[in-house]
Amino acid sequence: MHEVVIVNCTVVDGRAAEGAAPLHDAAVLVRGERVAAAGPRADVLRTAPDAPRIDLGGAHLTPGLVNMHTHLSLSLPGAGGEAVKAMGPHDLALYMAGGARRTLECGVTTVRCVAEKDGADFALRRAIEAGQVAGPRLYTAGRALVSTGGHGHEGGDTLECDGADGFRRGVRSQLKAGADLIKVMISGGIAGEHERIDTPQLFGDELAAVLDTAHAWGRKVTAHAGPAAVIAAAVELGLDCVEHGYELTPQVAAAMAGQGTALVPTLLVTRCKEFFDQLGVPEWMQCRALGAGPRHLESYAMALAAGVTVMLGSDMPPFWPFEGTSATVRELEHMSEGGLGPAGALRAATLDPARWLGAEADIGTVQPGRYADLIAMDGDPLAGTAAFRGIRWVMKGGTVVRDDRATRR
Repeated sequence: MHEVVIVNCTVVDGRAAEGAAPLHDAAVLVRGERVAAAGPRADVLRTAPDAPRIDLGGAHLTPGLVNMHTHLSLSLPGAGGEAVKAMGPHDLALYMAGGARRTLECGVTTVRCVAEKDGADFALRRAIEAGQVAGPRLYTAGRALVSTGGHGHEGGDTLECDGADGFRRGVRSQLKAGADLIKVMISGGIAGEHERIDTPQLFGDELAAVLDTAHAWGRKVTAHAGPAAVIAAAVELGLDCVEHGYELTPQVAAAMAGQGTALVPTLLVTRCKEFFDQLGVPEWMQCRALGAGPRHLESYAMALAAGVTVMLGSDMPPFWPFEGTSATVRELEHMSEGGLGPAGALRAATLDPARWLGAEADIGTVQPGRYADLIAMDGDPLAGTAAFRGIRWVMKGGTVVRDDRATRR
């Protein structure tokens, strides 16, 4: 296995939110795909004195970001979304592969896909794992489960089900395809023309069937959900994660914290008019989304106050250029500014997602045994989350996939 030592850096990861201090004048020994040592430079160099070195020029080194709400085949209402829906399977696969490469290059080394079209995500995952396509580590729910006519039913990224038996079959169909988790739509949302955000869409026996079946197979369940009452019922049944949570209450947030139900708030989706305009999103959806923004932010604050685990997820394509940075980084800035703070934001983008995915032995920190999925920036991410706007170097599995300084030479 090849070895390389990364030097002239300060190492910091999500453990900083739990009291771990940054490691100044550090070095990281990478052996093959994984970190073999991380510590003071002199100590690490003694373990591999002859290994080639990568000098980061005083940068801050963190784990790669984990985006927990990703759609590489996103097709919102409007002209942009219709163009994606019109793609044949070959065009779609290439489109998603291009998005995966751009996602990796912007510093996102792991994604959780939460509804992708027609099984293309499974083919993309195989291609990435085989080294045929550049992209992040990919965890996927396959197609999201939805009631007939429910949220997102119009596209190939959802599977319509009805009744407890129907939803049980839906779960098994995605597990058969290779799903790492299950996504279910339990309420309306901002992108459904003939529904409201607070429209309930599953009966209790249907959701119970989803949860029981997925949990029996060792898979977690996340739910698209907006209103407090719908979320409360799902949490009581054992839901593992809520996407969006537009209309929480303090009581429901407390129940989530007590149950260990995480939240991926996707704050961007209610404050992204520029993105909507680029895609030609119709006025009815823009009004609903942007109008939900203030309440959405209040719900997020309630979750933080209750101690709910929150995790980074952009909903917008992770790589999308937005307000001077990527959608991923802009979402993380909103999370930090909304009360999480820089150290908490770093944890929400790395360690907590790794724990939710059951992958903390592989990703999420800069420690021996973890994959060498690393990013570097000149600014200090513990001083301000905007430091991630300056990501200039990306490594995945021990291979450098972006080096802005090398490009300039």
